[in-house]
Amino acid sequence: MADRNLKLAAQVHDLLKSRGAMMATAESLTGGQLAVLLTTAPGSSETFLGGVVSYATDIKTDVLGVPRSIVESDGVVSAACARAMAEGVRRLTGAAYAVSTTGVAGPDRQEDKPPGTVFVAVAGPAGVTALSLELSGDRAAIQQRTCAEALSALVEVLREEETPLR
Repeated sequence: MADRNLKLAAQVHDLLKSRGAMMATAESLTGGQLAVLLTTAPGSSETFLGGVVSYATDIKTDVLGVPRSIVESDGVVSAACARAMAEGVRRLTGAAYAVSTTGVAGPDRQEDKPPGTVFVAVAGPAGVTALSLELSGDRAAIQQRTCAEALSALVEVLREEETPLR
């Protein structure tokens, strides 16, 4: 999984570099691991601005601007929170693209959701999309798989946006 994640991070870097675009991250359950992967690629300073590790709810609301109404109605383990996190870090950093991760890595339930309940969002010039994932494994496996899914989602968005419409 680690090699795959590094390859995906390099792919993200190449796609962003080819269009002169920058990105940022907003991470909860991955605790900065996504940013580590993105900064491992040589030359990543050309495409990665930075990120916010928003493990606590107050950081999600006070720094990233996640509306408290989303926290109260949907919870922090939700697609709505993931979308708001990605939009918030994009706005905060001025990045063209942003990726967020939120969910339950385990071992305990959170907001009555089981470990492996994960949401990833990608925000960009064309809007924001969120993925709902149900992952299995221990805490480390869920975090690694979340990083892979987040990077894959960004690659997909970048590829879709470079394909001309007919």
